[in-house]
Amino acid sequence: MSFEKITYEVQDDIAVIAFNDPKTMNAAGVDTIDELSLALEKAGDEARCTIITGNGRGFCSGANLSGNMGGGKSERKPDAGRELDRAYNPFIKAIRTHPHPVITAVNGAAAGVGCSIALAGDFIVAAESAYFLQAFRRIGLVPDGGSTYLLTRAIGRARAMEMTLFGEKIPAAQAMEWGLVNRVVSDDSLLDEAKKYAKQLADGPTTALALIRDLVWQAEDNDFDNQLQAERFAQRTAGRSPDFAEGVKAFLEKRPADFKKV
Repeated sequence: MSFEKITYEVQDDIAVIAFNDPKTMNAAGVDTIDELSLALEKAGDEARCTIITGNGRGFCSGANLSGNMGGGKSERKPDAGRELDRAYNPFIKAIRTHPHPVITAVNGAAAGVGCSIALAGDFIVAAESAYFLQAFRRIGLVPDGGSTYLLTRAIGRARAMEMTLFGEKIPAAQAMEWGLVNRVVSDDSLLDEAKKYAKQLADGPTTALALIRDLVWQAEDNDFDNQLQAERFAQRTAGRSPDFAEGVKAFLEKRPADFKKV
């Protein structure tokens, strides 16, 4: 399987999916999103942790404005949200429901929907050169790709309003201060650092980690009683997994657990 707008590789149970369109600073056109969706599905079958990053100087500069944003020559009224239904929103949802942890390794610009994709990761590692930009207001559009949801829950309403209403760059150091990212590392070490964290996750209990990420995402919307119930049923599933049996056995034998791919 070959891709034109991205690269894809798997090594040591870690899938690395990278934007790869330097001419557009890795703009996310519909064709790119289609490739990302296919690669993410492939990673779900072949890996135990997935990294999404960008080749070259930037993570993703946003939607490709030279593409068909409003329906092209169709006689229908322009609808800049049409492709969200077809491509962008399903991809964001696919990250959310991925069968194992997703790390986003952000280099340079994460702008527009690129910012949304960066924030959709379970664990976000930013290079020192990275910045997050809600650029929509600059072209008379509104945030999409789940940005208003992700930002409000990550940094609160006041800062989400600031980012989206003013459209100013939030550099990596400020993003770290605000709690928007998990780590800030040097540009040269970004992918190595991301792979280091991915290795810990790929070597871990696959079923339990999948359930954990799902529980934390659910907790943003559930009330307390529903979350207790979600934990209860997730624990039943985890307790029936081979990973649990291996974890207990390793604990009793005083050795590191050897979790296998499910």
